[in-house]
Amino acid sequence: MDRYERILSLHRILKTARYPVPLKRLMDELECSRATVYRDIAFLRDALGAPLDSDGENAAFFYAADEAERFELPGLWLSSEELQALLALNELVGRTGPGILSSALAPLRSRIDRLLSDQTDGKSFPIERIRVIGSGTRRVDEQTFRHVASATLGRKQLKFDYRARSTNEGTQRTVSPQRLTHYRDNWYLDAWDPAREGLRSFALDRIARAEVLDATAEDRDDAELNQHLASSYGIFSGPPKAWATLRFSPHAARWVADEHWHSQQQGQWLKDGRYELKVPYSNSRELLMDVLKYGPDAEVVAPVSLREEMKIMLQLAIGAYQ
Repeated sequence: MDRYERILSLHRILKTARYPVPLKRLMDELECSRATVYRDIAFLRDALGAPLDSDGENAAFFYAADEAERFELPGLWLSSEELQALLALNELVGRTGPGILSSALAPLRSRIDRLLSDQTDGKSFPIERIRVIGSGTRRVDEQTFRHVASATLGRKQLKFDYRARSTNEGTQRTVSPQRLTHYRDNWYLDAWDPAREGLRSFALDRIARAEVLDATAEDRDDAELNQHLASSYGIFSGPPKAWATLRFSPHAARWVADEHWHSQQQGQWLKDGRYELKVPYSNSRELLMDVLKYGPDAEVVAPVSLREEMKIMLQLAIGAYQ
């Protein structure tokens, strides 16, 4: 452990300790000698201004109770492991969509690289060993993403042109952003649309000419947002109209039982080794597409209307091969 990390570890130990920390414990946790601990304590107290005190009789150290809560190390102090985790997170965010925040994240990446190099005597870390593979990622304009994120976090209204994927109809919207959602490798804006008097979700790749307005966004209650945006299966908003009952063969069951389909899902193993899953839904399209991925290993049991809709989809698919 180098000095940088010892100082950081020493601060954290003293910050969280309820009682004076014995010298022996500090030597063990910092993996250093008595003399090194005393040098680090002196640096922490004299150079960094830590409210450090000691119990001379028992060779123990602590932060003064009245100042411990307020004191933090000056600047940004991160261990090598934390910097590596931040580097991996930066790589993940940078690949959530082509070009999204690439220019904004570039300085952060270079600063992390420099900090890691300083702490590890010039050693480099092969970031190419971290693989982030997108699936069905749609291209989002970086400026559009910035405007949407700025309006959402700054609580400002947003004006933009929108072309719906389902109808290809173009409209102009002025909305109050509520949440920025990353779902299945794509970004969506959840917003209150006063013209339609309801909550709507907009795919960022379909937004153009986004403009942050000076007007303050209207905040909707969290309970209302969760009820409308997270109560049904998938990205489709609205309260659930029904619960789907799905059954999976013993072969697929071992995978499905470990999957998270919905926050309110209900699952149980059947006596014959199959797995039964129940999820709420408001729009059947995405749910049925996910069930189709399992082919003959999945069956829609209920409701009848959903089962019949699946039959029609399968018959149409067969018809394409005749």
